[in-house]
Amino acid sequence: MAYRLGVDVGGTFTDLLLFSEKDGKFWRHKTPSTPADSSVGILTGVNAICDQAGIKPSDVDVLLHGTTVATNAVLEGKGARVGLIVTEGYRQMMQIARSFVPGGLAGWIVWPKPEPMAALEDTFEIKGRMNAKGEEFRPVDEADIRAQLELLKNRDVEAVTVSLMNAYLNGEHERQVGTLIKEILPDIPFSLSHQVLPEMQEYERTLTTVANAAVRPVVGRYVRNLRESLVQSGMNARLSLLRSDGGLMSSQKSEEHPVNLLMSGPAGGVTGAIWVGKNAGVRNILTLDVGGTSTDVALIENLEARRVRTTEVGHLSVRASALDVKTVGAGGGSIAYVPELTGALRVGPESAGAVPGPVAYGKGGVQPTVTDANVVLGYLPESLLGGSFELDREGAKAAVQTIADALKIELYEAARGIIDIVNENMFGALRMVSVQQGYDPRDFAVMGFGGAGPLHVNAVAKLMGSWPAISPVSPGVLCALGDATTRMRTEAARSFSKLVSNTSQTEIIAILQEMAGSTKAELLQEGVDADDITVTFEVDVRYSGQAFEVPMDLCAEDLREKGVSWLTGRFDEEHNRLFTFNMDSEHEIVNLRAVALGPIPDLEAAKLPEGTGDPSAAKIRDHELWINGGMVSAAIYERSRLCAGDQILGPAIVVEMDSTTLVEDDCKATVDSVGNILITLKE
Repeated sequence: MAYRLGVDVGGTFTDLLLFSEKDGKFWRHKTPSTPADSSVGILTGVNAICDQAGIKPSDVDVLLHGTTVATNAVLEGKGARVGLIVTEGYRQMMQIARSFVPGGLAGWIVWPKPEPMAALEDTFEIKGRMNAKGEEFRPVDEADIRAQLELLKNRDVEAVTVSLMNAYLNGEHERQVGTLIKEILPDIPFSLSHQVLPEMQEYERTLTTVANAAVRPVVGRYVRNLRESLVQSGMNARLSLLRSDGGLMSSQKSEEHPVNLLMSGPAGGVTGAIWVGKNAGVRNILTLDVGGTSTDVALIENLEARRVRTTEVGHLSVRASALDVKTVGAGGGSIAYVPELTGALRVGPESAGAVPGPVAYGKGGVQPTVTDANVVLGYLPESLLGGSFELDREGAKAAVQTIADALKIELYEAARGIIDIVNENMFGALRMVSVQQGYDPRDFAVMGFGGAGPLHVNAVAKLMGSWPAISPVSPGVLCALGDATTRMRTEAARSFSKLVSNTSQTEIIAILQEMAGSTKAELLQEGVDADDITVTFEVDVRYSGQAFEVPMDLCAEDLREKGVSWLTGRFDEEHNRLFTFNMDSEHEIVNLRAVALGPIPDLEAAKLPEGTGDPSAAKIRDHELWINGGMVSAAIYERSRLCAGDQILGPAIVVEMDSTTLVEDDCKATVDSVGNILITLKE
């Protein structure tokens, strides 16, 4: 029997989901993360979940892993010290950067410019130059390169980036520098810009390659250590890592191009939501991934996640494909407070985290949080996980009372105010990926996952007008499910930069087919059968004179049959949808990309036994919660006892191992055939 194991490493817990490809049965497990060495926590979880399933680690065929190693290295400033080799005259490229300043007008006054990832003193120029057509204008000087590399050698750099002018058209000069780096700095990993990002705009190309070099030693050590640890434990499974764009890449490829892992963590939840939506028959989804510190949201249309061409982590914005995930500082641990200056209630972005955590956890926390407000209102029952985890409701009440006193209102009103504000913050994030992108949220369902997502999804669905509100099976480990149910992905890109009047569909298709061959070759090297590889194409188009472009999917056959005018017509429609206007300027085709995809795992969700519609067999006890201005009677249900077709009338709470689902008083919940809870209005 074939098994796939998804592993998602978070700041507090490592989530694992083991999936049987034969019958769709799965096992889930959460184990404390080990930040000093994540592989320790992973191995602990692997052994535990294999024991739970009654198999040996050697029975696992594939291990799919979402990781925040690269993300944390950037956010914490723990990337490698990077040496940079540039063309003569461009030494200050990273310092000049772009003129964009976030934060509106005030940003020009108070915004501190981030330190470049490659310092000026670690940047060296070499002679030689390619012209704008990729032709050698001035040859490189080997003696000059050697001299600069010797100077760089004395700078104690841990990684090297080579980014030369117009290298995206012709990388020969960069390859010559790379050959000499191997000789002079044999133990230092290096990245060449024409291999990492063969696209125009030298600053973005350089920044992306520098970021790749900065996280390469960190990610490389982590991946090699994990691979070796798995082998020592008796596991011979193929190790693949989740890319920022929701695809998979081999562990070996991730060591060379770790810049594609910067949004690996949030991508797991989105890919998991796609799998759930497919099995639930829901094709348009807004995702609501609520953790302890933040909430990640994304849009899925027709079971395809929206992608963007930039990956943003903190102040870093690199040119690498990623799922369009927006993040706000709203989570279960978000701290509520009342500033003296305004006297208005605020929630987040500061979080109590896992240590000390919310007051209700009894681990020393003293500041009121969203979790404490949920406990006070009765949305989180005091006894969780079958009684193995008790929440301190009296402590939570005392903490939230400080907010009530500051606002001079009742305790429950203060608690509900905290919940309303955090729900509005989530609502605002979802509007960014829907309304502000030209989508009507009423055409989408909202899926809540993560530890706290199902607690808030009902309220957020009301704000959005998006139904049903979905609580998937095992929402707390959905990211690990996403890791286990996605497929291999690789892409090739090339700048084209031609006006439509200066090109033809024949020229475009020829380049696309050439790139398709190279991407397919990469997957063939990873062991994917040729018959299982699908190639798709993407193109970036803009009006001549614009400083940005719009990425679009492209079918080569449609382009061949309908011509370039068909492509520009589609661009006009998309531009109008996004910005509500079109321009009279000529169209320009900027970049071309080929994307090779491996087979979609044929993993069907296990069916639930059919029920009568009556959920009484799953009822644990009666309960009370505060809603709409007063205490009301409710019931608590155990999710594992629910059957397909069971209907739960709100207000109600459904508890399980890794999360809690709240059904509000004017709503009802129906359990579908595979166990998802679908919440709709009673009317």
